[in-house]
Amino acid sequence: MGIITTIIVGFIVGLIARALKPGNDRMGIIFTTLLGIAGALIAGFLGQALGLYRAGEPVGWIASVIGAVVLLFVVGMVRGRARVR
Repeated sequence: MGIITTIIVGFIVGLIARALKPGNDRMGIIFTTLLGIAGALIAGFLGQALGLYRAGEPVGWIASVIGAVVLLFVVGMVRGRARVR
């Protein structure tokens, strides 16, 4: 997969994850794209390592969105703790 394709897929996954997670996640286009790319990488690595699916299967999209949603919750928790101090 080329870098442009990775960026486009990451942006789409990030947008879907932000739409699925309730609450206000204030972040720009770049952070949304990075979130989607990171979610896809983490979910892809874990799913393939556990033998749940192979690269290129459609279930990878679902796993990528789930990974990005989990990252959104982690980012929200980290940002919440930073504001309390």
